[in-house]
Amino acid sequence: MKTDVEELSPTRVRLTIEVPFEELKANLDQAYREVGRQVRVPGFRPGRIPPRVIDQRVGRGAVLEQAVNDAVPQLYGKALEEHEVFALGQPDLEVTKLDDGKELTFTAEVDVRPKFDIPDLDGMPVTVDDADVTPDQVEEYIGSLRERFASLKGEDRPVQDGDYVSIDLAAGVDGEPVEDAQASGISYEVGSASMLEGLDDALLGMAQGDAKTFTAELGGGKLAGMQADVTVTVHSVKVKELPELDDEFAQSASEFDTLGELRAGTRAQLETMRRAGQAEQARERALDAVLARLDIPLPDSLVDQEIQLRRQSLDDRLSRSGSERGAYLAAVGMTAEELDADFDKDARRSVKAGFVLDKLAVQEKLGVDQAELGAYVTEQAYRMGVPPDRLAKELADRGQLSAAIADVLRGKSLSLIAERAKITDESGRGVDLTELERPDEPADSGAPQAAAEPGTEPEPEPGTETADEDSEA
Repeated sequence: MKTDVEELSPTRVRLTIEVPFEELKANLDQAYREVGRQVRVPGFRPGRIPPRVIDQRVGRGAVLEQAVNDAVPQLYGKALEEHEVFALGQPDLEVTKLDDGKELTFTAEVDVRPKFDIPDLDGMPVTVDDADVTPDQVEEYIGSLRERFASLKGEDRPVQDGDYVSIDLAAGVDGEPVEDAQASGISYEVGSASMLEGLDDALLGMAQGDAKTFTAELGGGKLAGMQADVTVTVHSVKVKELPELDDEFAQSASEFDTLGELRAGTRAQLETMRRAGQAEQARERALDAVLARLDIPLPDSLVDQEIQLRRQSLDDRLSRSGSERGAYLAAVGMTAEELDADFDKDARRSVKAGFVLDKLAVQEKLGVDQAELGAYVTEQAYRMGVPPDRLAKELADRGQLSAAIADVLRGKSLSLIAERAKITDESGRGVDLTELERPDEPADSGAPQAAAEPGTEPEPEPGTETADEDSEA
């Protein structure tokens, strides 16, 4: 077999593969056996029909077609291995010459991993946020805790901003009630502006039993966007009462006995959370620092796939929440063009990060053992809300364990980048990642991952796996 590799671009090649016909003998023999089992010829048992009879009854062309279809993927894989071509995705195959008894020639165009070198990681400067906790932050947390334990107390007075009211709403257009715009017993915080425009202004000054009509645009239903006359009726007026900030509150809202212990415990908890955040931030910023040092050509097909995944994910979330993309864009203050630009930027970072992390895993000969794979599957199962055993079985049944292994390797590559960097906080103090590591929480590299949503990946089996060049082909 003779193979010529032509570089079409830094991320795409064309392989021209010429195969002498004698190398197809095993495929031809197999094709004759397969065709022989499928046809019926008087005087011969199925599978025992001589090739010359098959040629006469069925035709040599059908056998050649099946033999070539079986041989081309095998020959393509062999050519990749022999020439160390690291293919990405499925190739575009074309048989350009089939000279019976002499030669088979075909081409394969495929995206390939771009060539680049990992920059020196040792001492790479990375800055993370300070982990210090201020007294104001402690009080802010305790304040939010008080909000959670607040109660509502009825008031016999007109509605004021910040009150909680129980109301009925009834909308009508041209004097006719709008069926899907009637609601009763709604609890609403006045001033939150979380419902109809104009509702807050209408409620101010109303008292229990009062009713008032105002004009508002309908936000949903068949008449969405139309102006309607909305009648609001107030059933009750209540105010939020926060619990006293004392030892009794500390005992009811936490495991602490005194307010002082609650403050100290809150400070310790916030410091732990911020230190854990430093570790995650160190990984992400270290990866960004590496990516900033590299100019890697990216295959358009991979970028497009990542963009489509992001679009589909957003559409799925919006569909589950009963919303639409237009409403989402309005809520986040973006245009469709800005959203597409964000998708493109995120997709390119994801693909680029994947290349870097995969190459580093190979370069450093990182491996994955059963314990690491098991911990990863357990964490993914927890995030997905399914039993770990069930997810492990699904990954095995679908041939996705190699995808899980690839994700674990990327996480280890990401940690390695951060470990070799020089991490300091904004105050200039050194940050020791070994004190911040939380091995039960796998790193999120921002690179493409496949285990949570099983897809198709290469074939290494679980056990003690080593990232090698062949596994990336």
